[in-house]
Amino acid sequence: MPPDSVTIEAAGQTVTITNPQKLYFPAAGITKLEVVTYYLTVAEAALRGVRGRPQNLKRFVDGIEKPPFFQKRAPSGLPPYVRTARVAFPSGRSANLVVIDDAAGLAWLANLGCIDLNPWPVRAEDTDHPDELRFDLDPTPEADFGMVKEAALLLRDLLREYGYTAYPKTSGSRGIHIYVRIQPRWDFIALRRAALALGREAERRAPGLVTTAWWKEERRGVFIDYNQNARDRTMASAYSLRPTPDARVSTPVTWDELPGVELAQFTIRTVPARLAAIGDPAAGLDDVAHSLEPLLELVRRHEAEGLGDAPYPPHFPKAPGEPPRVQPSRARRPRPGGG
Repeated sequence: MPPDSVTIEAAGQTVTITNPQKLYFPAAGITKLEVVTYYLTVAEAALRGVRGRPQNLKRFVDGIEKPPFFQKRAPSGLPPYVRTARVAFPSGRSANLVVIDDAAGLAWLANLGCIDLNPWPVRAEDTDHPDELRFDLDPTPEADFGMVKEAALLLRDLLREYGYTAYPKTSGSRGIHIYVRIQPRWDFIALRRAALALGREAERRAPGLVTTAWWKEERRGVFIDYNQNARDRTMASAYSLRPTPDARVSTPVTWDELPGVELAQFTIRTVPARLAAIGDPAAGLDDVAHSLEPLLELVRRHEAEGLGDAPYPPHFPKAPGEPPRVQPSRARRPRPGGG
């Protein structure tokens, strides 16, 4: 019979892996222990996206074919190599979230069933001032991955115009994520408005390709999800496994290789060799922290033109200046003749 548990050594710590032969990816025959081994193999690169950041836990305790459950608050009985950070949610409540700093923490998360890693864009020392600007390019049903890549290259060019160095990665699902390191001087409101402003500029230049329309009935092409920069929103980090049958990986790529990239080429069984061969294309992410001011100036220009805020997700409190949070087809129309 397979053992009930095994112990591994990581970052000078002993980590217990329970039920190591449990199938996390049944179609591909990938076990929990294989997932742990993957994260240890890519640990240096994976930690670049999660080290020192509070995380929301998305736990597939019975593998990817069963629904996960979400756990924001840190569980009790944390090992000594896992710490916590206090964060405030949009509701006004607060809680301690898990923070990991090393490979032992990655193994511990995988043992909990965390297939992908979902960090906040903040550091544990200052959870109110983000240091990452994130763009989530999500195709609508009629858009293909070629359009997503085209949209990503458009955003790259726009970001360069405003003085930013940006790093792309596949989402591991259907889209592309783009990251920009910023100075932790602005709050989530400013971060989100900056992302919305750049998305709107992209929409102006390629209205048939990209959209910032929040309501699905109005979207065409590739949706630039500006709300991924709102407080308490997270995205799968670089080198995260994703819950797909073939265990795809959210993988950093270079801008030069992006046009030829296909999502299925990056999996748990291909990415470690790629990383060993070419290194991490996102290795320079922390080299420069940019100012958000160029994009905030764009926000001010948009406001002067009468282009204000856009809707928040439904569970957020109503924000000052936010337009009505109702989809257009359900908005109340004036009666004929008034009254």
